[in-house]
Amino acid sequence: MGLLSASNLIKSFGTDLIFSGVSFEIQENDHIGLVGVNGSGKTTLFKLLTGEMQADSGDISKANSTVVGYMEQHVCRDLERSAYSEVLSVFHDLIEMEKDLEKINQELQAKPKHLDELIERQAYLNDRFTRDGGLTFRSRARAAMLGLGFDDEQMGLPIGVLSGGQKAKLQLAKMLLSGSNLLLLDEPTNHLDISSVEWLEDFLRSYNGAYIVISHDRYFLDRTTNRTFEMENQRLTLYKGNYTAYLSQKEENHLAAQRKYDNTQKEIKRLEGVVTQLRQWNREKSIKTAESKMKMIDRLEQTLDKPDETPESIHFNFSIRQRGGNDVLSVQDLALSFDDKKLFQNVNLEIHRGERIFLIGPNGCGKTSLLKTLLGIYSPDCGEIRFGAGIETGYYDQIQAGLHPEKTVIDEVWDCYPRMTQTEIRNALAVFLFKGDDVFKPVSALSGGERARVLMLILMLSQNNFLLLDEPTNHLDINSCEALEDALQSYEGTLLIVSHDRYLMNKLADKVFFLDENGVTEYVGNYDNYLERSKAAAAQAVEKEPPKANDYKLRKEREAAIRKEKAELRRMEAKIEEVEQQIAELEEQLVKPEIATDYEKAMEITEQLNELHQENDALFQKWSELAQKYE
Repeated sequence: MGLLSASNLIKSFGTDLIFSGVSFEIQENDHIGLVGVNGSGKTTLFKLLTGEMQADSGDISKANSTVVGYMEQHVCRDLERSAYSEVLSVFHDLIEMEKDLEKINQELQAKPKHLDELIERQAYLNDRFTRDGGLTFRSRARAAMLGLGFDDEQMGLPIGVLSGGQKAKLQLAKMLLSGSNLLLLDEPTNHLDISSVEWLEDFLRSYNGAYIVISHDRYFLDRTTNRTFEMENQRLTLYKGNYTAYLSQKEENHLAAQRKYDNTQKEIKRLEGVVTQLRQWNREKSIKTAESKMKMIDRLEQTLDKPDETPESIHFNFSIRQRGGNDVLSVQDLALSFDDKKLFQNVNLEIHRGERIFLIGPNGCGKTSLLKTLLGIYSPDCGEIRFGAGIETGYYDQIQAGLHPEKTVIDEVWDCYPRMTQTEIRNALAVFLFKGDDVFKPVSALSGGERARVLMLILMLSQNNFLLLDEPTNHLDINSCEALEDALQSYEGTLLIVSHDRYLMNKLADKVFFLDENGVTEYVGNYDNYLERSKAAAAQAVEKEPPKANDYKLRKEREAAIRKEKAELRRMEAKIEEVEQQIAELEEQLVKPEIATDYEKAMEITEQLNELHQENDALFQKWSELAQKYE
């Protein structure tokens, strides 16, 4: 079933055309990745779909059943409210229904005159409450928050004390639980660690509705999408399949278009040669033939469609000034804490020349702090750090703290390399897409992506032989990520990279270091190798764990408890069915004329109904808790 369709959308800002001729249709099970360079109009398209902006021309049609969910619709405004209460706010209707049911139950106990009306209202609300997920909405909210990295303590914190990333996670949780059947996700993996991204992937893969996701996380796109929309050269092109399938199709389409263009050009030149020769003969028959050939040339030129040029992208080129020793870095028993809170300890590292190492771990485990400790920005509690002979370090800071807001782009770079000429600086900036008057922009006016490009250029010009990169693909569009990958692949120095970009890891990593509070675990290979080996190691550790004297007894007790709870679940289901049958029979009696006119008998039946409804509610509550446990 079609949820939404767009026809021939055109959008401009002043004289700048953002896109035109945009047409597509979204079906109820479409999982769509929207890709394109920064500034190509992806977020603008989202705002047209939500109605926040209006198209210059074209139509957007939604089915009556379509409910669109967008993160910006779920901004957290009440800073005093707890994080958990904020997420529960998306279930406002269910919470109000719950209050209404509680109020009706209290009124029924007072034996009111409008008894039949209250009973009918109670039955209606009970059915609706159950149908709309009233029995499970609290557990679903908690599960979503746990999946996105909140612990029980953080759930109780007021929103005002949460970080920007945590607030973004709350918005995402609210949108995912909002009941929308068409989600618009704009960079949803920002601020998420790998385990949270994997939870989000699993959620979306099992999601019953449709969604469009803007993301530069190619691994995420490959796992969660079945169609790809590309915004390029001011128009939208539709592809079947995930990101990898889209790349293959795009390359095939480009080659086919280029081949057709080249062949048409060759045919036009051949015909032009024939026309020239016929005109030289200057005979009546040859002149008529030449005119016929000219018409053929005109028709071919009308169909001549030059393939689109690839959008301008950054060209990275990381080189080294000197080679450096074979032993790049040795770390022994490093530990760090802040305000008596231990961040990590027992960190031991050995890094050798030419290795490409990725450092991963959950948010808050200290990955960035470890890099800053290695660079001498933080002082460790204990441990030893030794760099090899001739090692020169370069650092990319994900929070971009090294930039000066008051400087212009050209001054920011020039002050780092004062021996370069203005022409050399401007040529370097041009490679990073800062051209013309762009070089005189103040740093404070730059976007996150533009700031990232300035920092990358400064790093590239350093020619250091050991680069420590903290989330280098954040703020970069996919084309820039791929350009960075290619440059890092040909880099002759050594790399230590903190990143959640699993696509980048799979392409570059020789080793993966997993950091937690107790140290670093080393895995040889890329991210997929790490995933396979970490799971195997965890399974092996469980198998090798020495049996405890009471393990067999404890296992039997657990199995018995599970059997008992499952049996209780079946008994409750049978009891609920029995109670509902009794309620139905009493309600049938209540509407019979001989009962309706007998006040005492009617009140007696009503009291029985109240007791049965209370019993049923209690049974439902217990049943839902057990059912949730064994789902």
